[in-house]
Amino acid sequence: MPSVTVKLYSLFFKFLLKHRLHNHIQTPRHETNNSSSFGITSRPEESVAAANPSFSDGVATKDIHIDPLTSLSLRIFLPETCLVSLDSDFKSQLRARVTSDLDVLRRNSYASSGTGNVATTPMENRRRNSYGCNTLDLNYRGYSPAIGNCRRLPVMLQFHGGGFVSGSNDSVANDFFCRRIAKLCDVIVLAVGYRLAPENQYPAAFEDGLKVLHWLAKQVNLSECSKSLVNARGGGGADLRKSDINRNVADAFGASMVEPWLAAHGDPSRCVLLGVSCGANIANYVAQKAVEAGKRLDPVKVVAQVLMYPFLIGSVPTHSEIKLANSYFYDKAMCLLAWKLFLPEEEFNLDHPAANPLIPGRGPPLKLMPPTLTIVAEHDWMRDRGIAYSEELRKVNVDAPVLEYKDAVHEFATLDMLLTTPQAQACAEDIAIWVKKYISLRGHEFSY
Repeated sequence: MPSVTVKLYSLFFKFLLKHRLHNHIQTPRHETNNSSSFGITSRPEESVAAANPSFSDGVATKDIHIDPLTSLSLRIFLPETCLVSLDSDFKSQLRARVTSDLDVLRRNSYASSGTGNVATTPMENRRRNSYGCNTLDLNYRGYSPAIGNCRRLPVMLQFHGGGFVSGSNDSVANDFFCRRIAKLCDVIVLAVGYRLAPENQYPAAFEDGLKVLHWLAKQVNLSECSKSLVNARGGGGADLRKSDINRNVADAFGASMVEPWLAAHGDPSRCVLLGVSCGANIANYVAQKAVEAGKRLDPVKVVAQVLMYPFLIGSVPTHSEIKLANSYFYDKAMCLLAWKLFLPEEEFNLDHPAANPLIPGRGPPLKLMPPTLTIVAEHDWMRDRGIAYSEELRKVNVDAPVLEYKDAVHEFATLDMLLTTPQAQACAEDIAIWVKKYISLRGHEFSY
């Protein structure tokens, strides 16, 4: 059974959550339905961790907004392993090269050439290529990809929990969890700040998740265009000068749009989706759309997904929904309130596609879904739904194991007060072991 501390905190947690949900329920429908599509991605009561673009604790982070029409945002988690080379000699050479460039820059920062123009330094040339691997911007007080230092890492899209109405991608708890996953899995984590209900109801959050996947594909294309332009500038002669204006226009467009961390270190052909609670519903939807899109998403390829205690429900109650209806932290009554806030009033149905993926005739055939790891907790009323979905995937030969954690509650590995428990650490390690089967460049040498 959960500890006394967990039980007491659960009572306090449910009291606050129930109060907040009822406040949203009492808000007139017309006030939410007529709200701007820009929306919100976090609540005032949410504690937020500031982004840190340096590797002070092994992971660099920064926030970006990727859609001018909505509040959709990303927090990028870049592990320090992107800097690790196969030998220490490369590190020392890189450090010496950077030191040399700094010395050149200092010598020329106030000096002029004989013609009266400021001398062009190697460092200044690198600044111009701010969208590629050859970047070292001293004005940016954080990590900037260095020349010759372009280790490629898989990309993981992470969707936080909160019943579609709370939580955020930059909360203290989510920041801690994503840092842990980035280190253990050795991946670049993109934590998605999707729009929350009831200000933005279904399908806003699902559309935001899919939009991030398409944005990732666009990033790859922009990065490749930028590299082609840089290569073309190197040996064009007269033909290069004739079209130099057009190249400048295209170059400026590409440079302004591409994300340098992803351009230098991201490998979208090894893309993993990870969803927490309601975020698992979003991740599964994105996986379905990736299957339907097929090669249209190339070179982005979803190779696996992790569903952590998925926020599923249905009109016919399961055994766990009956036995554990009043379970810890998120009981069934409060989750029903969350679904009422998330689904439009005319669409409210416990067998809605967003709530129950096992209704026949919805989405692509299950046999086309990517390998799926499902995490469930013993004392979670949603446990049986996650297990049932995994069983249906296995019936059509999809690798879909289930990890059930004893004496665990909903969000046992991602809730703020439970993040430092041995069980939460073990869960993250188990995820890393399984995920590495599908993101390793050397094949499936990891066994589970």
